[in-house]
Amino acid sequence: MHEWALAEGVISTAQRFAEDNGLTKVTEVVVMIGELQQVEHDVLEFAFEQLKTPLFKEAEFVLKSQPAKFKCRNCGNEWSFKAQGLSEDVSEAIHFVPEMAHVYIKCTECGSPDFEVSEGRGVWLATIKGEKNE
Repeated sequence: MHEWALAEGVISTAQRFAEDNGLTKVTEVVVMIGELQQVEHDVLEFAFEQLKTPLFKEAEFVLKSQPAKFKCRNCGNEWSFKAQGLSEDVSEAIHFVPEMAHVYIKCTECGSPDFEVSEGRGVWLATIKGEKNE
């Protein structure tokens, strides 16, 4: 389950950030998840709860999705993943292996298969809130 490894990485990174910035308690961690990533939010939330260190005892882990967006290298058109109108099987294949997008997706304007994924990939820390002892 890669959600557990993601949770460990997020907590480790947030821990370093908190220590580097003198936080004695973390109250909120916002994690952005690209739409093209294959991440089960419920499993990731469970992993966060199980892996909390004392610094995160009262922390709320907030998961937010970033919609996938594409940009055609041929005509410059930009469009969203949902605008493509793909079947559930194809969508699942792309979620599992985002590079598969180039096999199934074409520009909604000119039909070119030459595009870049401009948003919607990856997992990253958006914000960390906490308290300092002064």
